[in-house]
Amino acid sequence: MNISLIIGLPFSAKGWSELQQKNLSIPALAWLLVVPLSFVPPVIMYYAGTHYGDSFLPGFGDKDWHFITTTLYLAELLTFFVMGWLIQSVLEGHKLQVSYHDAYLVAAIAPLPLWLSSLALLVPVLLFNILIVSLALILSIILMYQGCKALSQGSGSDVVSMSATYTIIAASFLAWVLLLVIVWAY
Repeated sequence: MNISLIIGLPFSAKGWSELQQKNLSIPALAWLLVVPLSFVPPVIMYYAGTHYGDSFLPGFGDKDWHFITTTLYLAELLTFFVMGWLIQSVLEGHKLQVSYHDAYLVAAIAPLPLWLSSLALLVPVLLFNILIVSLALILSIILMYQGCKALSQGSGSDVVSMSATYTIIAASFLAWVLLLVIVWAY
């Protein structure tokens, strides 16, 4: 995988078909992409939580960052496996055929902007972080849509692909909010 291929994924189906042809196994996707990149947000969050304190956000410094970041990391790993299954199931439910391999490819690539957006925490400005995470979320949704559209086969139109992506994103967002509420309450 090269950087230009990854950067082009939100804008065309060509990059997705090239990734599909590489035929990376699900364990390879997990070990080479998901495991290391899922580690970035907890490490950066731990740094921010233990160094910025309440100057970043009221109550930020009082949290148990060991628990929060460990839980976040484990949840990110679990999410990859659940999302692959969810993507495959939702696309099949919308009469779009996709292999488990391709569903897990989308599940591994779509969160890239979110993982990398955690680097914004190196700048202790809340508004900057909110802006970067918002942009990353939008980019992640675009990646999900383009991946689902490019890798699924069937009688689906753009509207069907959008509908399937909407269902996947809604379920993902609900799980993400639930995780944040549980972790933040601790």
